[in-house]
Amino acid sequence: MNAVVLAVLVMLILSLLRINVVIALVIGAFIGGVFGGLDIGTTIQTFTDGLGGNAPVALSYALLGGFAVALSRTGLPDAIVNIALKMTGKQGDSKRKALSKALILLIILAISICSQNVIPVHIAFIPILIPPLLKIFNELQIDRRLIATVIAFGLTAPYILLPVGFGKIFQGILQTNMAESGLTVSVNDIPSALLIPVIGMVVGLLFAIFVSYRKPRTYQIIDMNENQEQKITYTKKSISIAVLAVLVSLVTQIYLSKIFEVDGMIFGALAGITVIYVSGIMKMNQADEILTEGMKMMAFIGFVMITASGFASVMRETGDVESLVEKSAAIINGNQSLAALIMLFVGLLITMGIGSSFSTIPIITTIFVPLCLELGFSPMATIAIVGTAAALGDAGSPASDSTLGPTSGLNVDGQHNHIWDTCVPTFLHYNIPLILFGWLAAIIL
Repeated sequence: MNAVVLAVLVMLILSLLRINVVIALVIGAFIGGVFGGLDIGTTIQTFTDGLGGNAPVALSYALLGGFAVALSRTGLPDAIVNIALKMTGKQGDSKRKALSKALILLIILAISICSQNVIPVHIAFIPILIPPLLKIFNELQIDRRLIATVIAFGLTAPYILLPVGFGKIFQGILQTNMAESGLTVSVNDIPSALLIPVIGMVVGLLFAIFVSYRKPRTYQIIDMNENQEQKITYTKKSISIAVLAVLVSLVTQIYLSKIFEVDGMIFGALAGITVIYVSGIMKMNQADEILTEGMKMMAFIGFVMITASGFASVMRETGDVESLVEKSAAIINGNQSLAALIMLFVGLLITMGIGSSFSTIPIITTIFVPLCLELGFSPMATIAIVGTAAALGDAGSPASDSTLGPTSGLNVDGQHNHIWDTCVPTFLHYNIPLILFGWLAAIIL
């Protein structure tokens, strides 16, 4: 048994048994580290040293949570709810409700896709957009698992296929690491090679919409403002300030990303909060309480990201990540079909544990590219195998942005389980099609 395989299996089994994901990651990392030959002290030290890797992301989540709650006090979410309620029509108007449901799904899908390229803010939009819409989802009886699946598609498929925004980064890393491993390919060929795997994700999305989560699902309607002494009201001024805050936040993130090539989520959220502060919409004596409330809302996500960084650090330290790749290569014995399938499964295991497809590429290209060349795979087929193997697991991993992001918005009222309502649905609808269509691409390209 490989230490990485064991650690990932332990983490996944504990998570499926509804053990807290943070605890599951810690236990999985400890068992994997010790099994991989590290002594207890080294395992704990490596895990602790690795915790800082995702600290910026955790802080981003915390500030975005504070920004989202601050926005809610401007009345913007209530305004969105009122507009959306008018769209839904009367309770008994099933045709209009169906059209409203379709429109909302299309809007969420479009925003999710644009968050990767047109306005590359990644998951920053989720805690701002989704919580105000929960009441609408409840009115329309939309299964939140469907919303999680739609958002996850928008967060992953665009960077795999489109060479802009985060896709440009992903495909650039893929091209660079393949060249360093012995195969120089044109970045223009990458989207063509990954088209078939992405078609598999489209199939999974359509299956989720029209089959898996088509039926209505009832949720308890919880008034998120019921504990406040005074209901939130909104004016033209408060809505204008809220819209300005959102625009300032987005512009700040985009500017920092494009000009300085850094992740601007932290300072984007800070800029938005500052606008609300200065406007006077949020009273100074309430500001600390409001921002703390938002940070609490996102604390779980931040802790998962920090713990996942420690988990990944231990897995790398054992050396069994490379061993897993090398042993997989050894049992292929010249069979192209089997080779493609094994490489895809290895990519799935690594990304499920690490939680980042971007971090998986450097690990697998070192062995996969020479192996593909030795087995006679074409450059296009090699791109398909390596690109798909890296992307596998991003949708479905308990420690991935693509699952943590949707959960952060959908579980504000405590009615959406991270594992069973986000990770399992996204795993089934995207990872299985990616394996099948990725394997198909490797055979026919």
